[in-house]
Amino acid sequence: MMKHLAQILKDRFGVREEDYNDALHIKNEKGGYVGDILVEKKIVTEEQLLESFSILYDIPLFLELPLDIIKSDLVKGIPIQFLKKHTMVPLGGNGQGDENKGDPGENGEPEKIPGMIAINNPACFQPLDDLVRLLNIHEYKVVFSTKNAILSAINISYEYSRDSAEQLVQDMEDDGSMIISDIEETADLLDDTSDAPIIKLVNHIISQSIKARASDIHIEPYQNILKVRYRVDGILYDLVSPPKAIQSALISRIKVMARLNIAEKRLPQDGRIEVKKGDQNIDIRVSTVPTSFGERVVLRLLNKTSSMLNLTELGMEPDRLRIFEDLIRSANGIVLVTGPTGSGKTTTLYAALSSINKSDINIITIEDPVEYQIQGIGQIQVNQKIGLTFAQGLRSIVRQDPDVILIGEIRDRETAEIAVQSALTGHLVFSTLHTNDSASAITRLVDIGIEPFLLSSSVLSVIAQRLVRVLCDDCKIPYTPDDYAMQSISMTADQLKGRTVYKKKGCENCFQTGYSGRVSIFEIMLLDDNLRKTILETYDSNQIKNVAVKQNMTTLLDDGIKKVLEGKTSISEILRVTQ
Repeated sequence: MMKHLAQILKDRFGVREEDYNDALHIKNEKGGYVGDILVEKKIVTEEQLLESFSILYDIPLFLELPLDIIKSDLVKGIPIQFLKKHTMVPLGGNGQGDENKGDPGENGEPEKIPGMIAINNPACFQPLDDLVRLLNIHEYKVVFSTKNAILSAINISYEYSRDSAEQLVQDMEDDGSMIISDIEETADLLDDTSDAPIIKLVNHIISQSIKARASDIHIEPYQNILKVRYRVDGILYDLVSPPKAIQSALISRIKVMARLNIAEKRLPQDGRIEVKKGDQNIDIRVSTVPTSFGERVVLRLLNKTSSMLNLTELGMEPDRLRIFEDLIRSANGIVLVTGPTGSGKTTTLYAALSSINKSDINIITIEDPVEYQIQGIGQIQVNQKIGLTFAQGLRSIVRQDPDVILIGEIRDRETAEIAVQSALTGHLVFSTLHTNDSASAITRLVDIGIEPFLLSSSVLSVIAQRLVRVLCDDCKIPYTPDDYAMQSISMTADQLKGRTVYKKKGCENCFQTGYSGRVSIFEIMLLDDNLRKTILETYDSNQIKNVAVKQNMTTLLDDGIKKVLEGKTSISEILRVTQ
């Protein structure tokens, strides 16, 4: 049979006999499967191997599984670890009067499939028999599929099979006294049994937030109610309102997960949780503060498995992208990115660092916290408890012979002074500031004690940035804005000619918000001779901005109008972030 597989691989994909024999030798010495070894050595792809198995065993190959026939009740009682270990998943079928179509039968009619089980390895027939016994089914169809497709189907199956947050809360309200007594009797909240209601609720809140691409989870106690909200694309939405009686247990569970002191309820605390959902690794920063009605908890979610954006994905227009690329390849100077919290400043700087990250450049960062690990870059985490501040770390960085320095944020005069001195002594410095626009950054630096002549000599550019929500392509609707709406963002009738403007509607794909994802708008203020002269004369942000606009600087509002006319976002969204 193995010889037969070797022949198929040779005939269809040109696998040499010696390569196959080498894989066979490794299997005999170290164990494993010949197919996996061939894929690992990149002699064949997973799809090619599965196609060969499909021919060899006469079993259909589904590179993508029909997720619309997933039956959540099929996986009840089956441990998720069992399915993931053996890379198999039971799906539904069309034999129970479902609307889904099966493969065409001999008479051309869709074949009735009572059940389908997707597997990745033909050697797992013993676990397959065990699964069939657990499912208690007699008729089923086996298909081959890729590991990623099967793991995705497993995750979706268990996501569907879980109780909703509302159902969990309803159960608590229906029998609250029993649940509260159960919680009081449980000494160790880390005893993560599936029946512990608080653990189920916390896990579900985090799981649903990850699924909705939320950046934050807020647990807010009030006098008579407890609210849980999450932030998606910069906007807070209500998730669930658990009974007030479980407030203490809910917050204690999160504090235990974050390794915080559950007995201390009078002081703010900060901690961290690392969780995994399917193939996603999520880093959660936890912050608690005492309020009049109990501790308020905010969880900041950071998906470590999400890839960093490159420069072309930031949303800059081609002409300004070229300007930005020239800036980040400068020999020395300061490039500042400004904007409120959550406006994408760090993402922009990471994209810049990744673009210039070469073996002949020494890049060192100091951040609070380090959000993404970048291969080839030295990254320092601020630690206030031991005195490692931005200023202290920066003094050490300049003695590490860096070419490029990233400062997570300029917060005080000392940090700003070292940044300016570093730029003047031949280093390229990136950093962020919390100001409303690019011109205000100059005013802010002068206010904290930096001389205007030092700024005019060291700062290359100030980039203001905002994140605007992108209209959902599935439900956005065209309309003609009225005069008031156009005046509110300074849009002219000439700009509107031949263009279509859209507004939000809401559908299932965008959670009824009308938006899906975000894109940046930018304002790049380059310090040319005229602006440097202006800064030496005055550091009034309005005068600096007027000069920059005369030099053809595209403002945040101008960039927002372009995004509206391109159909990417709405007028109301531009107004929300720019005014």
